[in-house]
Amino acid sequence: MTEEQTLIKKYSNRKLYDLNRSRYITLEEIADLIRHGGRVKIVDAETEEDYTNITLVQILLEGEKRRNLLPVSFLHQLIKHGEMYQDFFRQYLSSTQDAMVSMQRDAEKGIRQWAKMGGLGDITLPREPATEETPSASLKAELDSLKEKLKELEKKLGS
Repeated sequence: MTEEQTLIKKYSNRKLYDLNRSRYITLEEIADLIRHGGRVKIVDAETEEDYTNITLVQILLEGEKRRNLLPVSFLHQLIKHGEMYQDFFRQYLSSTQDAMVSMQRDAEKGIRQWAKMGGLGDITLPREPATEETPSASLKAELDSLKEKLKELEKKLGS
């Protein structure tokens, strides 16, 4: 099953226009779209330059205003050590995400096998997006683990 990608044009006045729905869209609406499994591509209206990455980072930063996702000392280190540190962090997050998805698939497979052994037959597991109101326990645990590892890295770099 291929999910439809929403194409959004970003104008010089910072407005975002959803071409699929023919209407303007806010950053929060884009975040909700992604939380519900959607994919977006954001391009400059004039140059067609891809702004997806920077817009998604902007959404995260808007959330950062309300919750301190990353410690200030870590952000200082990220800026101080430049691209080397950023590349390491990007690779670390990517591999952690891959491992998390793999563990989730393995857990779902185990639950299905367990259900079959118990005579429940083939079950369908619900896919709820992790939202601020209902965070996934495994996602929260992984985030806590990442925070601890970041603190350890900060200590090592500060030495």
